[in-house]
Amino acid sequence: MKLQGRAHLFGDDISTDHIAPGRYYHLRSNLPEFAKHVLEDADPAFPSRVRAGDFVVAGSNFGLGSSREHAPTIMKLAGVSAVLAKSFARIFFRNAINIGMPALVCDTEGISAGDELVLDLAAGRVRNLTRGTEIEVVPLPAVMLRLLEDGGLVEHVKKHGRLAVGGDE
Repeated sequence: MKLQGRAHLFGDDISTDHIAPGRYYHLRSNLPEFAKHVLEDADPAFPSRVRAGDFVVAGSNFGLGSSREHAPTIMKLAGVSAVLAKSFARIFFRNAINIGMPALVCDTEGISAGDELVLDLAAGRVRNLTRGTEIEVVPLPAVMLRLLEDGGLVEHVKKHGRLAVGGDE
């Protein structure tokens, strides 16, 4: 799986409140509308700038705070193809994988806003086309790669009728 898009930079400790602002919590049953406000508390211009395929690039502890399982979902609905960060809150990380949006740990220091990136998930690398550099990502376990290839946990189970990993198909 290869993904290509522009980088949108965020700092450390971006919480699920930043991603899915609580004042729009009433929209949790209308996720496409909720997605129009994604990350606006961290960057008010983000919802109008993000395009399909773009990457969210952050520092440490991305997705901390309350569980808000809809936080990665509205990011994906807004067009974000993957999140690259130095570290993630565990529940956000797992929710992202479960909905089929890669959340990858890597050194994000060499990425600037607007850089064009190509993520090669199978190879575990991000090429920064703007700067001519390459960044390795922390490899995901095979089961997570499989879930991402199938489009998330629900699509995986629909496809296989169960959690099918490790050659037990």
